Amino acid sequence: MSLAAQKTWFGQPRGLTILFLTQMWELFSYYGMRILLVYYMTKQLLFAQEKASLIYGTYTAMAYFTPILGGVIADRWLGKRRSVVLGAGIMAFGHFAMTFEPLFYVGMATIALGNGLFLPSLPSQINDLYQADDPRRDRAYNVYYVGLNLGGLLAVLVCGALGELYGWHYGFGAAGIGMFIGLMIYVFGRGYLPAEAAPVRASTTAADGSASPRGLWWLLLGVGLSVTIFRGAYEQMGNTLALWIDSGVDRHWGGTLIPMTWFQALNPLGVIAMTPLLLAAWRRRADAGREAHLARRMATGALIVAAAYGLLALVAGAAGEARVAWPWLLAFFLMFTLGELYILPTGLGLFAKLAPPRLGATTVAAWFMTIFSGSLAAGLVGTLWTRMGHATFFAGLAGLALVAAALLWRLDRPIHRLS
Repeated sequence: MSLAAQKTWFGQPRGLTILFLTQMWELFSYYGMRILLVYYMTKQLLFAQEKASLIYGTYTAMAYFTPILGGVIADRWLGKRRSVVLGAGIMAFGHFAMTFEPLFYVGMATIALGNGLFLPSLPSQINDLYQADDPRRDRAYNVYYVGLNLGGLLAVLVCGALGELYGWHYGFGAAGIGMFIGLMIYVFGRGYLPAEAAPVRASTTAADGSASPRGLWWLLLGVGLSVTIFRGAYEQMGNTLALWIDSGVDRHWGGTLIPMTWFQALNPLGVIAMTPLLLAAWRRRADAGREAHLARRMATGALIVAAAYGLLALVAGAAGEARVAWPWLLAFFLMFTLGELYILPTGLGLFAKLAPPRLGATTVAAWFMTIFSGSLAAGLVGTLWTRMGHATFFAGLAGLALVAAALLWRLDRPIHRLS
């Protein structure tokens, strides 16, 4: 066992904390910019809602398409560490470019390019911290996911508040500062990470010279298609759901109007609060020999998200033309976040666990491909927002999540046999 894996913080290898904090600040910058994007386009640039939704969906899609190329570059040429540093530097430049209105599209494109190198290279290092039989490995991805959402929570409270109250460009600038902090944490904390294997040059063989299992890739493709459908509903959180919070929710509390961006904090706050409870429950089930299969756990998460959107459909339908009381959003985000914890970190861990030898970044990049395709789907779904009633729209999102749950349930048995 490597020295990096022997020394621990909070019962986990110290390197996990470095990766946790680096990703936390990267997500601070990404979500800090993304949470302002639709509002900035519709309120500052005066884009129509349909155009803003398509740009939002295209941007988030491209931010998760470039990791496919970045993962290959990291595995075969640059290596994971150099890819993280280079990608983080490019993204920091892009975020600062967003503070200048004429550089709006340039900034988004630059962030997407840097994300391609950064995103698959960082989480794919988690597996390197553990031996194959270490029982902490599967749960490490949920711990890591807390870091992502802590960054998202800070983004809402800092970037969202600065952008909404003082000016959109202040929020974009704060996102750039967060990206720079994440880069510094990784550069100065690399000594806690295990030594990196040399990049693999071949694309068709595994490290031992044997062909990569074709059945594995077909199963991962099936999971990817299921998660794409799920994300068509899930990614509305920063798109049409954000618009509904602005126009369809009564945000008054006492004599105060709650900033619309603050409601987005409920999701990462729920992740931070519920993850320790879920991990404890899953650990007890595992100790009792009743641990759920990974695909079945993901299907359960999709069902819970479907129920959350079903709740919004009922509430919006009952309200009619009136605004919905904001406490209903608390109930929605509680259910929505619980479902998210079942499906998204589990899916990332599944792809990393099944990765062929020395193709970790490429396989993790394949997981992020589902965010690309799902974001495109979400952008297209978002164009229906003004064409139908809100209750009907939310019911349709519930239907998408139900379809994803059914597909994941069908994939459970072959995935369990393989893993």
